[in-house]
Amino acid sequence: MTETAAAQQRGVRLPRTERRAQLLAAAQRVFSANGYHAAAMDEIAEQAGVSKPVLYQHFPGKLDLYTALLENHVDELVARVGEALASTTDNKLRVRAAVGAFFDFVASETGAFRMIFESDLRGEPVVQEAVDRATTECVNAITETITSDAGLDEGRARLLAVGLVGLSQVSARFWLAHHSTMSREEAVALTATLAWRGIGGGFPLQHAPGEA
Repeated sequence: MTETAAAQQRGVRLPRTERRAQLLAAAQRVFSANGYHAAAMDEIAEQAGVSKPVLYQHFPGKLDLYTALLENHVDELVARVGEALASTTDNKLRVRAAVGAFFDFVASETGAFRMIFESDLRGEPVVQEAVDRATTECVNAITETITSDAGLDEGRARLLAVGLVGLSQVSARFWLAHHSTMSREEAVALTATLAWRGIGGGFPLQHAPGEA
């Protein structure tokens, strides 16, 4: 943003919700580029085109701003997974949609996934609580679906849900780092096949035991 544009924007009074969204968008850019510790409120204010007093009116400190942004990202991930589970009644397609939700979230240009899965502030209780909520709420949604549709008890369903969430997010992050030779569609299909059928069923040995 140029100095002229920033100056013009500082003179515009926005409704509180719009200003808050503007500040969060600017904070996302700065946190994604620098991480929490190297990010500066001065830079966030400059990116948003506001004065520091305006920024502090909405967020008393950097941790408050980071936490608000993190909570928004957690809500987004949980909503994506919930929408995926509700998108079909075919359980095989549900698994693929749920896996796809993690891949889409990780592939988002905002880099929001890093604040949940790769935060450099895990030692801060309020941050860890938000990160834990992301996993817990996704697991809860999948557990409920498995319990109601597969007839499993809650404990077994939850174990499967934890496995699906862990597999999906780790695979998605690996794909993002090495996806130059594989499309998003192929990566989701491979991961979903593993989740749905298991290694033995989904990827049988080339030769049966005893065969040459």
